[in-house]
Amino acid sequence: MSDLQHAHTVDEAIERLIQLYDSSCELARKSLETGDYDAYRHVVYPKIVVDVREWSPIDRSQPFGYVDEAGRYSATISKPYVIRDYLHEQLTRLTENYPCDIFVGQSDVRIPPEYIRNIGDTSEARRAGDVADAIPRPTLDEVHDAIIDGEWDAFHGEEKPLFHFGPQRFDIACARIEHYTGIEIDTVQKFILFTNYAMHTTEFVRFGLSQLAQEDSRYTSMVLPTGETLHSDDAVNVDCEQLTLTSRFQMPRFDLVTAAGDGITMINIGVGPSNAKTITDCLAVLRPEAWIMIGHCAGLDGRMRIGDLILGNAYQRQDNLLDGYVGSHNPIPAIPEVQRMLEASVDEIYGTNKTLMRTGTVLSTDDRNWEWRTSRQLWEWLKASTAVAVDMESCTIAANGYRYRVPYGTLLSVSDLPLHAVPKLPAQAQAFYSNSKEAHVMCAVRTVEQLADNPQRLHTRKLRRTIGEVPFR
Repeated sequence: MSDLQHAHTVDEAIERLIQLYDSSCELARKSLETGDYDAYRHVVYPKIVVDVREWSPIDRSQPFGYVDEAGRYSATISKPYVIRDYLHEQLTRLTENYPCDIFVGQSDVRIPPEYIRNIGDTSEARRAGDVADAIPRPTLDEVHDAIIDGEWDAFHGEEKPLFHFGPQRFDIACARIEHYTGIEIDTVQKFILFTNYAMHTTEFVRFGLSQLAQEDSRYTSMVLPTGETLHSDDAVNVDCEQLTLTSRFQMPRFDLVTAAGDGITMINIGVGPSNAKTITDCLAVLRPEAWIMIGHCAGLDGRMRIGDLILGNAYQRQDNLLDGYVGSHNPIPAIPEVQRMLEASVDEIYGTNKTLMRTGTVLSTDDRNWEWRTSRQLWEWLKASTAVAVDMESCTIAANGYRYRVPYGTLLSVSDLPLHAVPKLPAQAQAFYSNSKEAHVMCAVRTVEQLADNPQRLHTRKLRRTIGEVPFR
């Protein structure tokens, strides 16, 4: 690392990060375009260093922006323009809490061209003989969650971590978001809704169009999975049925955008805990304010009826994917700030005619046909369980939210009662979907809109660890 320069203000530090990153990207494009491949050796990520000169106690209620001891904290950053607002908030909080010096400069970590936009074909450079080694390849050796998962070495070097992710971990996550959703990351919003039904995304688009058509709307545009962007003028003249809402990509994404980036992104993640882990592993690098699963579930109580709502307040994890990161013996706490807002939104949307809602444990399994077990097997499986509902994604989304320090929630609708002779069959399912989809989506939408009005309520200490924590949220 060389060329560290003192930044006198947070704004100056962030602008220099962006300028250094942009300069490296421009050098990369020029190097490949002109054939001066040796110049690519200087294409590196920027680095920020914060020296906390003196430690002192701070307000105990602060959920981030604190350290356990004075010292040097650092991060090598990719795409700083994407998380500009986040960096500003975090650095401001930290420097207000302690006397700090901020330095910004080039790191010694080179940027693979595959992670730079509009770079062109790299095949010729890869064949360039003695200078081909100047063009680094993406390496999974640099893609890890050592900081997030609190590994000893990540916290006991000469410099302590400032941010949760290394630059190649950040870059590959952004690339995979674009790969799975089909559109660039720039318009991902701070509040994220997950579903596995196209009917939910269609209802979300209807809502978005109605909002864009209003003169005083907080929303400025809607980005569709096709890459098409709708503005207020479009919303007045287009009908939802005229839009192409399908996608050739695995996880269609819809971004309802605000000027501050605190709008709503909805993603149809498909079915299963593997998909839920894949997308949350990636979205976590963008540091969203919250994510919420809205889906369907099997009810386990014979008093339930199709369409009843389940507000998950505990998670029985039999999805198996995250056991190596957050052991299944570790409880995943509900986030009260999200829970209260979901419950208030259900009251608002359904009113006195609302269907029965109950809070309870959600059991997530990786076996879609779990109910095909024999009666005795089901008895043995569930006899000591506190679960009131079974799905496949909620526990993964909650556990990864806990792991990545992203507030989470779950609002499910009962679509079948397999233990009580009401399995999910096509005719009944379609009737249920038709009757429930709009209200279900609007409960989640209203929840995140209310949270966006005061995001500070989401900045909870409940997601901070006893050990292995960084200063940033």
